[in-house]
Amino acid sequence: MSKDYWTTKHPDGWQVKGAGNSRATSVHRTQAEAWSEAQSRARETKGEAYLTGKNGQIRERNTYGHDPRSSKG
Repeated sequence: MSKDYWTTKHPDGWQVKGAGNSRATSVHRTQAEAWSEAQSRARETKGEAYLTGKNGQIRERNTYGHDPRSSKG
């Protein structure tokens, strides 16, 4: 079963939060550490990892399971 993970700002740094979860899966000092964790977890579940900036906008997104995009690239 695929699961998506979001990297977002947290009062104690940056958090990784599974889609649909009310609590953080993990909290990290830096955005880079949290992003790495989100990618790893998404890779394990064949889901997607989302990286948001301090303003809440998506900065990066990686798909690790079935990519519905039909074009090469």
